[in-house]
Amino acid sequence: MIRSSSLFSSHSSFVDFSSHVFVLQTSSLSAAVCRELLRVVDLRRYGRDQGSSVYFPQTVLNGDDLYDVTLTDGHCRLCVTLDPGLNRLVERNVLHAGSTLSNATFVPAITAQHPSCPGAASAEMDSYRLESVDVREEAPSVEDHDGVGWFDVDHDSLPWFGSSEPAGPLVPLRANRSVFLPLWNNVDPSGEEWREAPPTEEEEGREEEEEGQRPAVTVSELRDSFLSGQRGVARGAVQHRLIVRIIDKSHLMYYGRTDRNCECPYKAVLEVCDRTGSVCAVLWNSVCVSWYRCLKPGDVISLRRYRVKQHYQAERDDIEISVNSRNPAAQISVLPESSVSPEYLPPAPTYSFYNSQELLDRPPGAVCDVIGLLTLSGRPERMRSKDGRGAELLEYRWLRLEDGTSSQPIMVKLFSTSQPKTHLHLHPLSVVVCTRLKLLRAADQTFLANTTNTQVYCTGLGHHSEMSYRKLPPVRRFLRWLRSQDDRQVLSRALIGGFFTYPPPPVSLETYMKDRRGVPGFLRGAELQRELEGLSYRERRTFCIQATVTMVTYRRRGQEDRSLFWTDRASSLSPSPPLSSSSSTSSFSPTSPSSAVGQLTPRPVTSGRSRKRKRLLQLETPRKRCPWFTVPTEQNQDTVILFEASMEFLENSNADEDDDDDDYTFATAPLFLTPPPVAEETLPMRYDHARRDEQAVAVVMGGRAEPGRFDSALEDYYTLRLRALSDGVSVDVVFLPSSPSPPPLLPHANTWTSILSHGAFSSDKPPPSPADLIAMADQLTNRRLVCVLEACHLGGATTELILSRAFRLPN
Repeated sequence: MIRSSSLFSSHSSFVDFSSHVFVLQTSSLSAAVCRELLRVVDLRRYGRDQGSSVYFPQTVLNGDDLYDVTLTDGHCRLCVTLDPGLNRLVERNVLHAGSTLSNATFVPAITAQHPSCPGAASAEMDSYRLESVDVREEAPSVEDHDGVGWFDVDHDSLPWFGSSEPAGPLVPLRANRSVFLPLWNNVDPSGEEWREAPPTEEEEGREEEEEGQRPAVTVSELRDSFLSGQRGVARGAVQHRLIVRIIDKSHLMYYGRTDRNCECPYKAVLEVCDRTGSVCAVLWNSVCVSWYRCLKPGDVISLRRYRVKQHYQAERDDIEISVNSRNPAAQISVLPESSVSPEYLPPAPTYSFYNSQELLDRPPGAVCDVIGLLTLSGRPERMRSKDGRGAELLEYRWLRLEDGTSSQPIMVKLFSTSQPKTHLHLHPLSVVVCTRLKLLRAADQTFLANTTNTQVYCTGLGHHSEMSYRKLPPVRRFLRWLRSQDDRQVLSRALIGGFFTYPPPPVSLETYMKDRRGVPGFLRGAELQRELEGLSYRERRTFCIQATVTMVTYRRRGQEDRSLFWTDRASSLSPSPPLSSSSSTSSFSPTSPSSAVGQLTPRPVTSGRSRKRKRLLQLETPRKRCPWFTVPTEQNQDTVILFEASMEFLENSNADEDDDDDDYTFATAPLFLTPPPVAEETLPMRYDHARRDEQAVAVVMGGRAEPGRFDSALEDYYTLRLRALSDGVSVDVVFLPSSPSPPPLLPHANTWTSILSHGAFSSDKPPPSPADLIAMADQLTNRRLVCVLEACHLGGATTELILSRAFRLPN
């Protein structure tokens, strides 16, 4: 159970949802405590405005976001606002849809919405703020609600509590906004208000669809008239009809600010053209809600009642068209191409498709279109914005596309493109087209990333049949290659989700330090711990520490109670174990070299390497060639002494037999300092075409794969315990030298030093077996390393910490 901070010390009132009774003391400071278990039905985010601070006079607003939560006890629903002091529960994905709550404390609050707004609660309606709550880690049982099936209830059919039923769709309670933001980014549309079909004729005015339609003005005439200062164009609304084709479409841009009031602070930019030229048309505010999802590149549209303005980013001799919902209310229509007079039909969009071979020769910054077969669909992650608004988190995922023209796949770092439905359907084995990407180079690797106008199209949604690019020669060549591919071979390398990093870090310390020029230096162990605690859900960051390795553990997924490991007897353990939980993949503790005791310790002898190998083979399981031992279910430090006493019986006292010839022996010890198992989200899944929708939902933001539900592409993994040289803090990190989606591999010696610096096994020889690798772990004793760590918060108490590189420090 996770307890939130309470802002009130006494609660003398209660709320009983099941009987629809809400009892308050007459004191205005009374708070109501719900003794029933509650479930979170929905969670909605929005940006606060100038008046939001009025509704939270006793708290300091945390960040720009507010959250409204819809709760149920299985009998009715209630929509409340989360106190800003509890925002961190949402930002770390502790509180989410489906969460079970107890001891929820509510305070009456007024709403920010005008009573005339559909969906707003009036002064007579019940409106509350959720002030404190316990988030339960386990789901409620049927018995919790008198036999009512908690998860079988149709929540949409439940009545609203008291008089809180809204007159229309829900709107934000504590800010004068008309739409909600998506939970995890500011780019995607969120909610049913965003239309997928154009408004009806009655809403927008009837647009004749007879053949031979003609524009009343052209782009060139608008530009000339505005720049020459003609009054009708320069100062007023333009009534003349403009017929243009959409060439490019930007993602949605949210410009809401806490110091300004705007009900729908969105804009989107369309690049449109006719036969005389091109111009930017900017959709503002509620026009975005009505039209953004309805319009796509290639559409021919008619515009009336717009304004011509100076282009806000271009030189003085260019214009833009402002399309707003008022002053004046613009009129937009999508026209069939057949209805436009041929001499006025705008030209079709152009594309610049490049295959994987051609991309190698393109300069950085070039804008490209690509088509490929998707063989890796990474999990969505987030990173901090670098455009000056550092608080914003940008959502992205990695795609690997193949087109058969080179051995190098097309790597795409795909950020949100305001196409959430399309991104959800980015399954492996889909044919994906990404337009208007920008080519980038880093660490001698080429990859593509978004521009403002990037759009994504994939099979399964009917995209390709609607787009004009399907007839282009590069697309036809790709399709010929695609038809020659074998399903089974592609499926064998198709992956979804899991940890992935690109471009890979360099393999030498000198190159890595050169690439880090201008980036803050190494963290102390305690500083790393604070940074990890500050991560938000799915936020990805890279950190560096200087450390030594004090423990290496080899494990297999699903069998973490059986392991093989090595420890440095001198410095690996301390009286206080690492701070961790069973669900966390990173843990910390201060250690002291003088107090360390080895658990699975190499014991040097003088000769007999051949007999050492014989000894290891006797310990290995026939199927996986790796020795195992079982960790006791109840880990008790009191068994250490008895365990050491029993070691004599495991050793061979005959000096002429194997023991004297063994460099190392491996034994079983109680693992009271066992690193936590790897998180389910860390290991990529093998793509299962029959269950593709389930897999897609499991890896999306807020999704979570059930343990063992899907086949993992990686069964074996290693955990290294690092001790920071700066302050002795220990941290457990996952190391994946046999990742199924490795960076370009290079030959090396397969020693621990070379494996860590390359992040993978050598490409020119078989990898060492786990037993051999553990046997070689004494190479790490007292080695000072620069460790590159990739951190990603996976929600709740789970933080993924991957060791991507470790370079040996010179003496």
